[in-house]
Amino acid sequence: MSQSHSPERQEFKVAGLPAPLSHYTDAVRFGNILFVSGLTAHNGQGQLVGGDDSAAQTRQILVNLKLALDAAGATMADVLKVTVFLTNIDDRAKINPVRQEFFGSARPASTLIEVSRLALPEMKVEIEAVVGLPATK
Repeated sequence: MSQSHSPERQEFKVAGLPAPLSHYTDAVRFGNILFVSGLTAHNGQGQLVGGDDSAAQTRQILVNLKLALDAAGATMADVLKVTVFLTNIDDRAKINPVRQEFFGSARPASTLIEVSRLALPEMKVEIEAVVGLPATK
């Protein structure tokens, strides 16, 4: 967890995620909503996991998403929406089973976008999420 700019806003630097590539944080909570920055298939040491395989990259990204959710006290079932960026739209059929594996019966709202490239040339997939945080007791 990082700094807080107001009682409603809290920044998260999540242990186990690679360092940000520029001026952003891993996630920001505002009230009961958590905005998770675009996640990549890099492990905590900054190494790409999954090579050229979009499904393997997606699996690592969703492992990274779980780290961010754990840091905020949420689960995959709390994910309201994901935005998935693919460098090849035909990889949708490859990544969908991985998504189902992680989300189970929960079905977040979703947007899928093909992009010409991502921040680093080896990246095939990037996923960002909006999460509804459980009420604190």
